[in-house]
Amino acid sequence: MTHELRIERLIDAPVARVWTAWTQHFAEWFVPRPLRVEVIALELVTGGRSAMVMHGPDGEEQPSEGVYLEVVPERRIVSTDAFAAGWMPQSPFMLRIDDFAPVDGGTRYTATARHWTAEAAAQHAAMGFEAGWNAATDQLVEVVRRLG
Repeated sequence: MTHELRIERLIDAPVARVWTAWTQHFAEWFVPRPLRVEVIALELVTGGRSAMVMHGPDGEEQPSEGVYLEVVPERRIVSTDAFAAGWMPQSPFMLRIDDFAPVDGGTRYTATARHWTAEAAAQHAAMGFEAGWNAATDQLVEVVRRLG
């Protein structure tokens, strides 16, 4: 995909545990420290609402709202900020895909950000996509290990 950014990680834990960490401990891992996320809504069903506020260390706030386009338990979560709840169109930034694949007792976790334009993908890369999403995934792994 032309406007795609992606990270991939092999996590030494079964898919069920990684899924539980992702879905039930979302606020503990989703943004890299020292940022934190306040979850407003995490309705993990197709058409469900995603709403959160990211808080920076100096009091900055970044609200984010979207919908889940596809939720396949223990396999895939697809979300976008192109719509707010009730399928209300809004200015899009990306489509996010989180894939969970079993591999030799572990999980291949892939997080993908697809953008409408090359400029949006470049902007996301310049914002620190790789470092930020990898740091958040490190935190997801911490939660997975704690649950083990």
